[in-house]
Amino acid sequence: MATLLFRTGRLAERYAVKHASKTLAALSVPTGSSSHGQQVRNLSIHEHMSMELLKDAGIAVPRFTVAASTEDVLKDANKLAELTGQPDVVVKAQVLAGGRGKGTWDSGLKGGVKLVFSADEAKTLASKMLGHKLFTKQTGSEGRICNKVMVVERLYIRREFYFAITMERSFGGPVLVGSSQGGVNIEEVAAENPDAIIKEPVDIATGLRKDQALNVAKEMGFSNSSQEQASDFIMKMYNDVFLKYDASMVEINPMTEDNNGNVYCMDAKIKFDDNAAYRQKKIFDLRDWSQEDERDHRASEADLNYIALDGSIGCLVNGAGLAMATMDIIKLQGGTPANFLDVGGGATAAQVTEAFKLITSDPQVNAILVNIFGGIMRCDVIAQGIVAAAEQLSMKVPIVVRLQGTRVDDAKAIIAHSGLKIIACDNLDEAAKMVVKLSSIVTLAREAAVDVKFELPLFS
Repeated sequence: MATLLFRTGRLAERYAVKHASKTLAALSVPTGSSSHGQQVRNLSIHEHMSMELLKDAGIAVPRFTVAASTEDVLKDANKLAELTGQPDVVVKAQVLAGGRGKGTWDSGLKGGVKLVFSADEAKTLASKMLGHKLFTKQTGSEGRICNKVMVVERLYIRREFYFAITMERSFGGPVLVGSSQGGVNIEEVAAENPDAIIKEPVDIATGLRKDQALNVAKEMGFSNSSQEQASDFIMKMYNDVFLKYDASMVEINPMTEDNNGNVYCMDAKIKFDDNAAYRQKKIFDLRDWSQEDERDHRASEADLNYIALDGSIGCLVNGAGLAMATMDIIKLQGGTPANFLDVGGGATAAQVTEAFKLITSDPQVNAILVNIFGGIMRCDVIAQGIVAAAEQLSMKVPIVVRLQGTRVDDAKAIIAHSGLKIIACDNLDEAAKMVVKLSSIVTLAREAAVDVKFELPLFS
Protein backbone atom coordinates (compact mmCIF):
# COMPACT_ATOMS: atom_id res chain seq x y z
CA MET A 1 0.00 0.00 0.00
CA ALA A 2 2.60 2.53 1.11
CA THR A 3 4.89 1.63 -1.76
CA LEU A 4 2.21 2.35 -4.32
CA LEU A 5 1.18 5.63 -2.76
CA PHE A 6 4.68 6.91 -2.25
CA ARG A 7 5.72 5.98 -5.75
CA THR A 8 2.80 7.57 -7.55
CA GLY A 9 1.60 9.88 -4.83
CA ARG A 10 1.43 13.60 -4.70
CA LEU A 11 4.56 14.39 -2.71
CA ALA A 12 2.94 17.46 -1.24
CA GLU A 13 0.57 15.25 0.68
CA ARG A 14 3.30 13.05 2.16
CA TYR A 15 5.58 15.97 2.98
CA ALA A 16 4.58 16.43 6.58
CA VAL A 17 5.33 12.87 7.61
CA LYS A 18 8.43 12.28 5.49
CA HIS A 19 10.03 15.71 5.82
CA ALA A 20 12.25 14.92 8.79
CA SER A 21 12.04 11.16 9.24
CA LYS A 22 14.11 10.53 6.14
CA THR A 23 16.56 13.29 6.99
CA LEU A 24 14.90 15.54 4.48
CA ALA A 25 15.76 13.21 1.63
CA ALA A 26 12.37 13.85 0.05
CA LEU A 27 12.05 17.46 1.09
CA SER A 28 11.06 18.90 -2.27
CA VAL A 29 7.28 18.84 -2.49
CA PRO A 30 5.03 19.51 -5.44
CA THR A 31 1.88 21.43 -4.73
CA GLY A 32 -0.71 20.24 -7.13
CA SER A 33 1.61 18.45 -9.54
CA SER A 34 0.64 15.82 -12.03
CA SER A 35 1.76 13.11 -9.67
CA HIS A 36 -0.51 12.48 -6.74
CA GLY A 37 -0.74 10.82 -3.35
CA GLN A 38 -2.22 10.14 0.03
CA GLN A 39 -5.65 11.14 1.15
CA VAL A 40 -4.37 13.42 3.91
CA ARG A 41 -4.68 16.90 2.42
CA ASN A 42 -2.88 20.08 3.39
CA LEU A 43 -3.87 23.54 2.22
CA SER A 44 -1.06 25.48 0.58
CA ILE A 45 -1.21 29.25 0.30
CA HIS A 46 0.86 31.65 -1.75
CA GLU A 47 4.20 32.92 -0.53
CA HIS A 48 3.00 36.50 -0.04
CA MET A 49 0.17 35.24 2.19
CA SER A 50 2.62 33.21 4.26
CA MET A 51 4.89 36.22 4.55
CA GLU A 52 1.98 38.30 5.84
CA LEU A 53 1.35 35.73 8.56
CA LEU A 54 5.00 35.91 9.58
CA LYS A 55 4.91 39.70 9.61
CA ASP A 56 1.75 39.70 11.73
CA ALA A 57 3.56 37.43 14.20
CA GLY A 58 6.34 39.99 14.60
CA ILE A 59 8.87 38.17 12.43
CA ALA A 60 11.12 40.27 10.19
CA VAL A 61 10.58 39.87 6.45
CA PRO A 62 11.69 42.02 3.51
CA ARG A 63 9.33 44.79 2.42
CA PHE A 64 7.18 43.64 -0.46
CA THR A 65 4.07 44.31 -2.49
CA VAL A 66 1.85 42.06 -4.60
CA ALA A 67 0.94 43.03 -8.15
CA ALA A 68 -1.48 41.56 -10.68
CA SER A 69 -0.54 43.77 -13.66
CA THR A 70 2.65 45.10 -15.21
CA GLU A 71 1.59 48.68 -14.44
CA ASP A 72 1.24 47.78 -10.77
CA VAL A 73 4.68 46.18 -10.87
CA LEU A 74 6.17 49.38 -12.27
CA LYS A 75 4.42 51.48 -9.63
CA ASP A 76 5.38 49.14 -6.77
CA ALA A 77 9.01 48.91 -7.86
CA ASN A 78 9.27 52.71 -7.92
CA LYS A 79 7.72 52.95 -4.44
CA LEU A 80 10.17 50.40 -3.06
CA ALA A 81 13.04 52.34 -4.65
CA GLU A 82 11.90 55.47 -2.82
CA LEU A 83 11.68 53.61 0.49
CA THR A 84 14.98 51.74 0.22
CA GLY A 85 17.04 54.31 -1.69
CA GLN A 86 18.02 51.73 -4.31
CA PRO A 87 16.37 50.63 -7.57
CA ASP A 88 17.10 46.91 -7.19
CA VAL A 89 14.11 44.65 -6.49
CA VAL A 90 13.35 40.95 -6.70
CA VAL A 91 10.36 39.80 -8.76
CA LYS A 92 8.92 36.50 -7.54
CA ALA A 93 6.23 34.56 -9.37
CA GLN A 94 3.34 33.59 -7.10
CA VAL A 95 2.83 30.00 -8.18
CA LEU A 96 2.13 27.09 -5.85
CA ALA A 97 5.07 24.96 -6.90
CA GLY A 98 8.55 24.42 -5.59
CA GLY A 99 11.60 24.80 -7.77
CA ARG A 100 10.52 28.18 -9.15
CA GLY A 101 14.07 29.38 -9.53
CA LYS A 102 14.87 26.63 -12.02
CA GLY A 103 11.51 26.66 -13.77
CA THR A 104 10.74 27.61 -17.35
CA TRP A 105 7.86 29.65 -18.78
CA ASP A 106 5.69 29.30 -21.83
CA SER A 107 6.83 32.86 -22.59
CA GLY A 108 10.42 31.66 -22.94
CA LEU A 109 11.60 33.16 -19.67
CA LYS A 110 13.87 31.09 -17.44
CA GLY A 111 13.32 31.14 -13.69
CA GLY A 112 10.50 32.36 -11.48
CA VAL A 113 12.58 34.41 -9.03
CA LYS A 114 14.55 37.20 -10.69
CA LEU A 115 16.69 40.08 -9.47
CA VAL A 116 16.23 43.26 -11.52
CA PHE A 117 17.93 46.63 -11.33
CA SER A 118 15.20 49.07 -12.30
CA ALA A 119 11.44 49.50 -12.22
CA ASP A 120 11.26 49.34 -16.01
CA GLU A 121 13.14 46.04 -16.00
CA ALA A 122 10.75 44.75 -13.36
CA LYS A 123 7.78 45.66 -15.57
CA THR A 124 9.29 43.96 -18.62
CA LEU A 125 10.09 40.83 -16.64
CA ALA A 126 6.63 40.70 -15.09
CA SER A 127 5.07 40.76 -18.56
CA LYS A 128 6.71 37.38 -19.16
CA MET A 129 5.29 35.98 -15.92
CA LEU A 130 1.78 37.36 -15.46
CA GLY A 131 -0.79 35.33 -17.37
CA HIS A 132 1.83 32.76 -18.33
CA LYS A 133 2.47 29.22 -17.11
CA LEU A 134 5.51 28.18 -15.12
CA PHE A 135 6.81 24.64 -15.52
CA THR A 136 8.91 22.97 -12.83
CA LYS A 137 9.67 19.41 -11.80
CA GLN A 138 6.77 19.69 -9.42
CA THR A 139 4.14 21.05 -11.80
CA GLY A 140 4.66 18.44 -14.50
CA SER A 141 3.69 19.15 -18.09
CA GLU A 142 0.53 21.00 -17.07
CA GLY A 143 2.40 23.89 -15.50
CA ARG A 144 0.84 26.48 -13.20
CA ILE A 145 -0.63 29.81 -14.20
CA CYS A 146 0.87 32.93 -12.63
CA ASN A 147 -1.74 35.54 -11.76
CA LYS A 148 0.34 37.65 -9.37
CA VAL A 149 3.95 38.47 -8.61
CA MET A 150 5.69 39.73 -5.50
CA VAL A 151 7.90 42.78 -5.81
CA VAL A 152 10.42 42.50 -2.98
CA GLU A 153 13.14 44.79 -1.69
CA ARG A 154 16.66 43.55 -2.19
CA LEU A 155 18.49 42.80 1.05
CA TYR A 156 22.21 42.24 1.30
CA ILE A 157 22.66 39.15 3.40
CA ARG A 158 25.76 37.52 4.83
CA ARG A 159 24.55 34.00 5.54
CA GLU A 160 21.63 31.79 4.56
CA PHE A 161 20.04 29.06 6.68
CA TYR A 162 17.23 26.56 6.34
CA PHE A 163 14.49 26.25 8.96
CA ALA A 164 11.21 24.35 9.15
CA ILE A 165 8.61 23.11 11.59
CA THR A 166 6.63 20.03 10.65
CA MET A 167 4.85 17.06 12.17
CA GLU A 168 6.93 13.90 12.50
CA ARG A 169 5.50 10.47 13.28
CA SER A 170 8.71 9.05 14.68
CA PHE A 171 8.74 11.83 17.30
CA GLY A 172 5.00 11.70 17.88
CA GLY A 173 4.58 15.42 17.31
CA PRO A 174 6.22 18.57 15.96
CA VAL A 175 9.88 18.75 15.11
CA LEU A 176 12.14 21.70 14.33
CA VAL A 177 14.42 21.14 11.37
CA GLY A 178 17.40 23.37 10.64
CA SER A 179 20.55 23.58 8.59
CA SER A 180 23.41 25.97 8.04
CA GLN A 181 22.98 25.37 4.32
CA GLY A 182 19.98 27.43 3.28
CA GLY A 183 18.87 28.94 0.01
CA VAL A 184 19.62 25.70 -1.82
CA ASN A 185 17.86 22.46 -2.61
CA ILE A 186 17.60 21.09 0.92
CA GLU A 187 16.94 17.49 -0.10
CA GLU A 188 20.25 17.50 -1.96
CA VAL A 189 21.94 18.69 1.22
CA ALA A 190 20.28 15.88 3.15
CA ALA A 191 21.40 13.29 0.61
CA GLU A 192 24.99 14.52 0.34
CA ASN A 193 25.61 15.63 3.91
CA PRO A 194 23.03 14.29 6.41
CA ASP A 195 25.02 15.70 9.32
CA ALA A 196 24.19 19.19 8.07
CA ILE A 197 20.55 18.63 9.07
CA ILE A 198 19.59 19.13 12.70
CA LYS A 199 16.28 18.05 14.26
CA GLU A 200 14.77 19.07 17.55
CA PRO A 201 11.54 17.35 18.61
CA VAL A 202 8.99 19.40 20.53
CA ASP A 203 6.77 18.02 23.30
CA ILE A 204 3.30 18.81 21.99
CA ALA A 205 1.94 19.01 25.56
CA THR A 206 4.51 21.36 27.09
CA GLY A 207 5.34 23.28 23.91
CA LEU A 208 8.59 24.72 22.59
CA ARG A 209 11.00 25.91 25.28
CA LYS A 210 13.18 28.97 24.83
CA ASP A 211 16.35 26.98 25.47
CA GLN A 212 15.38 24.58 22.68
CA ALA A 213 14.89 27.44 20.23
CA LEU A 214 18.19 29.01 21.26
CA ASN A 215 20.00 25.70 20.88
CA VAL A 216 18.58 25.25 17.37
CA ALA A 217 19.71 28.78 16.43
CA LYS A 218 23.22 27.98 17.69
CA GLU A 219 23.36 24.64 15.91
CA MET A 220 22.18 26.24 12.67
CA GLY A 221 25.20 28.55 12.84
CA PHE A 222 23.79 31.99 13.62
CA SER A 223 26.40 34.36 15.00
CA ASN A 224 26.40 35.13 18.72
CA SER A 225 24.86 38.54 18.12
CA SER A 226 22.00 37.05 16.07
CA GLN A 227 21.13 33.95 18.08
CA GLU A 228 18.72 35.72 20.43
CA GLN A 229 16.72 37.24 17.58
CA ALA A 230 16.77 33.99 15.59
CA SER A 231 15.51 32.02 18.60
CA ASP A 232 12.80 34.63 19.21
CA PHE A 233 11.61 34.23 15.63
CA ILE A 234 11.66 30.44 15.99
CA MET A 235 9.48 30.73 19.12
CA LYS A 236 7.06 33.02 17.29
CA MET A 237 6.90 30.73 14.26
CA TYR A 238 6.00 27.83 16.51
CA ASN A 239 3.50 29.55 18.79
CA ASP A 240 2.05 32.35 16.64
CA VAL A 241 2.00 30.60 13.27
CA PHE A 242 2.38 26.82 13.48
CA LEU A 243 0.09 26.31 16.48
CA LYS A 244 -2.16 29.33 16.07
CA TYR A 245 -3.17 28.48 12.52
CA ASP A 246 -3.10 24.67 12.75
CA ALA A 247 -0.23 24.47 10.29
CA SER A 248 1.19 21.13 9.26
CA MET A 249 4.39 22.72 7.99
CA VAL A 250 6.21 26.04 8.18
CA GLU A 251 9.27 26.21 5.94
CA ILE A 252 11.68 29.12 5.63
CA ASN A 253 14.31 28.85 2.93
CA PRO A 254 16.31 30.88 3.39
CA MET A 255 16.30 32.32 6.87
CA THR A 256 19.11 34.86 6.76
CA GLU A 257 21.51 37.04 8.72
CA ASP A 258 22.77 40.34 7.30
CA ASN A 259 26.04 42.19 7.91
CA ASN A 260 24.54 43.97 10.91
CA GLY A 261 23.38 40.73 12.53
CA ASN A 262 19.71 41.26 11.69
CA VAL A 263 17.69 38.12 11.00
CA TYR A 264 15.12 37.92 8.19
CA CYS A 265 12.82 35.29 6.75
CA MET A 266 13.29 35.73 3.03
CA ASP A 267 10.81 33.13 1.83
CA ALA A 268 7.96 31.21 3.41
CA LYS A 269 5.96 28.12 2.58
CA ILE A 270 3.16 27.21 4.98
CA LYS A 271 0.73 24.31 4.78
CA PHE A 272 -2.36 23.85 6.91
CA ASP A 273 -4.21 20.76 8.09
CA ASP A 274 -7.48 20.48 6.20
CA ASN A 275 -9.08 19.01 9.32
CA ALA A 276 -8.81 22.48 10.87
CA ALA A 277 -10.86 24.18 8.15
CA TYR A 278 -13.84 24.58 10.48
CA ARG A 279 -11.87 26.80 12.87
CA GLN A 280 -9.48 28.45 10.41
CA LYS A 281 -12.01 29.91 8.01
CA LYS A 282 -9.97 33.02 7.22
CA ILE A 283 -6.97 30.89 6.32
CA PHE A 284 -8.93 28.48 4.16
CA ASP A 285 -10.62 31.36 2.36
CA LEU A 286 -7.13 32.09 0.97
CA ARG A 287 -7.15 28.87 -1.07
CA ASP A 288 -6.36 29.53 -4.73
CA TRP A 289 -8.16 26.89 -6.78
CA SER A 290 -6.48 28.10 -9.97
CA GLN A 291 -3.33 26.45 -8.62
CA GLU A 292 -4.98 23.08 -8.07
CA ASP A 293 -6.48 20.35 -10.19
CA GLU A 294 -10.00 21.30 -11.25
CA ARG A 295 -11.16 17.85 -10.16
CA ASP A 296 -9.93 18.55 -6.64
CA HIS A 297 -12.15 21.61 -6.57
CA ARG A 298 -15.16 19.67 -7.77
CA ALA A 299 -14.48 16.92 -5.24
CA SER A 300 -14.25 19.46 -2.45
CA GLU A 301 -17.58 21.00 -3.41
CA ALA A 302 -19.18 17.54 -3.46
CA ASP A 303 -17.54 16.64 -0.13
CA LEU A 304 -15.64 13.74 -1.68
CA ASN A 305 -12.12 12.62 -0.87
CA TYR A 306 -10.60 12.42 -4.34
CA ILE A 307 -7.01 12.39 -5.52
CA ALA A 308 -6.10 11.65 -9.12
CA LEU A 309 -3.38 9.12 -9.86
CA ASP A 310 -1.64 8.06 -13.06
CA GLY A 311 -3.31 4.72 -13.78
CA SER A 312 -6.18 3.48 -15.93
CA ILE A 313 -8.62 1.87 -13.47
CA GLY A 314 -11.02 4.21 -11.74
CA CYS A 315 -11.87 3.39 -8.12
CA LEU A 316 -14.95 4.27 -6.10
CA VAL A 317 -14.77 3.04 -2.51
CA ASN A 318 -16.16 3.93 0.89
CA GLY A 319 -13.55 4.36 3.60
CA ALA A 320 -9.94 5.48 3.23
CA GLY A 321 -8.46 2.19 4.44
CA LEU A 322 -10.61 0.12 2.10
CA ALA A 323 -9.80 2.51 -0.74
CA MET A 324 -6.07 2.02 -0.25
CA ALA A 325 -6.50 -1.74 0.08
CA THR A 326 -8.50 -1.72 -3.16
CA MET A 327 -5.73 0.18 -4.91
CA ASP A 328 -3.21 -2.33 -3.58
CA ILE A 329 -5.12 -5.35 -4.85
CA ILE A 330 -5.53 -3.72 -8.27
CA LYS A 331 -1.78 -3.25 -8.35
CA LEU A 332 -1.26 -6.83 -7.17
CA GLN A 333 -3.35 -8.09 -10.09
CA GLY A 334 -1.24 -6.12 -12.57
CA GLY A 335 -3.40 -3.02 -12.94
CA THR A 336 -2.82 0.63 -12.06
CA PRO A 337 -5.36 2.72 -10.13
CA ALA A 338 -6.38 6.00 -11.73
CA ASN A 339 -7.52 7.63 -8.52
CA PHE A 340 -8.16 7.49 -4.82
CA LEU A 341 -11.84 8.16 -4.15
CA ASP A 342 -13.50 7.72 -0.79
CA VAL A 343 -17.21 8.60 -0.82
CA GLY A 344 -17.36 8.30 2.96
CA GLY A 345 -19.98 6.71 5.15
CA GLY A 346 -22.91 8.98 4.42
CA ALA A 347 -22.80 9.52 0.67
CA THR A 348 -25.97 10.24 -1.26
CA ALA A 349 -26.89 8.99 -4.72
CA ALA A 350 -26.07 12.49 -6.02
CA GLN A 351 -22.58 12.28 -4.54
CA VAL A 352 -22.05 8.89 -6.11
CA THR A 353 -23.06 10.34 -9.48
CA GLU A 354 -20.62 13.21 -8.98
CA ALA A 355 -17.95 10.68 -8.05
CA PHE A 356 -18.47 8.92 -11.38
CA LYS A 357 -18.24 12.26 -13.17
CA LEU A 358 -14.87 12.85 -11.53
CA ILE A 359 -13.60 9.40 -12.41
CA THR A 360 -14.74 9.55 -16.04
CA SER A 361 -13.35 13.06 -16.51
CA ASP A 362 -9.92 11.41 -16.59
CA PRO A 363 -9.33 10.33 -20.21
CA GLN A 364 -6.92 7.62 -19.03
CA VAL A 365 -9.67 5.70 -17.24
CA ASN A 366 -10.81 2.67 -19.24
CA ALA A 367 -12.45 0.59 -16.49
CA ILE A 368 -14.04 1.28 -13.11
CA LEU A 369 -14.08 -0.79 -9.94
CA VAL A 370 -16.70 -0.02 -7.28
CA ASN A 371 -15.90 -1.62 -3.93
CA ILE A 372 -18.39 -0.92 -1.15
CA PHE A 373 -18.58 -2.47 2.28
CA GLY A 374 -21.87 -1.26 3.68
CA GLY A 375 -21.75 -0.43 7.35
CA ILE A 376 -22.92 3.13 7.82
CA MET A 377 -22.97 3.41 4.03
CA ARG A 378 -25.97 1.60 2.55
CA CYS A 379 -25.27 -0.51 -0.52
CA ASP A 380 -28.64 0.37 -2.09
CA VAL A 381 -27.75 4.08 -2.06
CA ILE A 382 -24.52 3.29 -3.88
CA ALA A 383 -26.44 1.14 -6.36
CA GLN A 384 -28.89 3.97 -7.05
CA GLY A 385 -25.96 6.31 -7.68
CA ILE A 386 -24.26 3.82 -10.00
CA VAL A 387 -27.41 3.35 -12.07
CA ALA A 388 -28.11 7.08 -12.20
CA ALA A 389 -24.53 7.85 -13.23
CA ALA A 390 -24.47 5.14 -15.92
CA GLU A 391 -27.69 6.44 -17.42
CA GLN A 392 -26.86 10.14 -17.10
CA LEU A 393 -23.27 9.95 -18.31
CA SER A 394 -23.81 7.27 -21.00
CA MET A 395 -20.60 5.67 -19.81
CA LYS A 396 -18.69 3.60 -22.30
CA VAL A 397 -16.21 1.94 -19.96
CA PRO A 398 -16.79 -1.36 -18.15
CA ILE A 399 -17.93 -1.17 -14.53
CA VAL A 400 -17.20 -3.93 -12.05
CA VAL A 401 -19.12 -3.71 -8.77
CA ARG A 402 -18.39 -5.52 -5.53
CA LEU A 403 -20.97 -4.81 -2.81
CA GLN A 404 -21.13 -6.30 0.67
CA GLY A 405 -22.94 -5.25 3.83
CA THR A 406 -26.03 -3.23 4.66
CA ARG A 407 -28.90 -3.76 2.19
CA VAL A 408 -26.65 -5.57 -0.27
CA ASP A 409 -29.55 -7.67 -1.61
CA ASP A 410 -31.54 -4.51 -2.34
CA ALA A 411 -28.52 -3.09 -4.10
CA LYS A 412 -28.08 -6.17 -6.28
CA ALA A 413 -31.76 -6.04 -7.18
CA ILE A 414 -31.50 -2.40 -8.21
CA ILE A 415 -28.54 -3.15 -10.47
CA ALA A 416 -30.15 -6.33 -11.88
CA HIS A 417 -33.38 -4.53 -12.76
CA SER A 418 -31.64 -1.47 -14.20
CA GLY A 419 -31.12 -3.12 -17.57
CA LEU A 420 -27.51 -1.98 -17.51
CA LYS A 421 -24.56 -4.23 -18.20
CA ILE A 422 -22.75 -3.88 -14.89
CA ILE A 423 -20.56 -6.77 -13.81
CA ALA A 424 -21.17 -7.84 -10.22
CA CYS A 425 -18.65 -9.77 -8.10
CA ASP A 426 -18.97 -10.87 -4.49
CA ASN A 427 -15.25 -11.47 -4.00
CA LEU A 428 -12.84 -8.54 -4.04
CA ASP A 429 -9.99 -10.55 -5.51
CA GLU A 430 -12.21 -11.72 -8.37
CA ALA A 431 -13.47 -8.19 -8.91
CA ALA A 432 -9.91 -6.88 -9.13
CA LYS A 433 -8.91 -9.59 -11.60
CA MET A 434 -11.96 -8.84 -13.72
CA VAL A 435 -11.45 -5.08 -13.85
CA VAL A 436 -7.75 -5.49 -14.69
CA LYS A 437 -8.62 -7.83 -17.58
CA LEU A 438 -11.25 -5.45 -18.90
CA SER A 439 -8.87 -2.52 -18.58
CA SER A 440 -6.23 -4.44 -20.53
CA ILE A 441 -8.71 -5.18 -23.32
CA VAL A 442 -9.71 -1.53 -23.67
CA THR A 443 -6.07 -0.43 -23.49
CA LEU A 444 -5.05 -2.83 -26.27
CA ALA A 445 -7.97 -1.70 -28.38
CA ARG A 446 -6.99 1.93 -28.00
CA GLU A 447 -3.35 1.22 -28.78
CA ALA A 448 -4.38 -0.63 -31.93
CA ALA A 449 -6.73 2.22 -32.87
CA VAL A 450 -9.61 -0.23 -32.84
CA ASP A 451 -12.94 1.34 -32.06
CA VAL A 452 -13.98 -1.18 -29.43
CA LYS A 453 -16.18 0.25 -26.72
CA PHE A 454 -17.91 -1.18 -23.71
CA GLU A 455 -21.31 0.47 -24.05
CA LEU A 456 -23.78 0.91 -21.21
CA PRO A 457 -26.43 -0.29 -21.73
CA LEU A 458 -25.54 -3.04 -24.18
CA PHE A 459 -29.14 -4.18 -24.54
CA SER A 460 -32.38 -2.30 -24.76
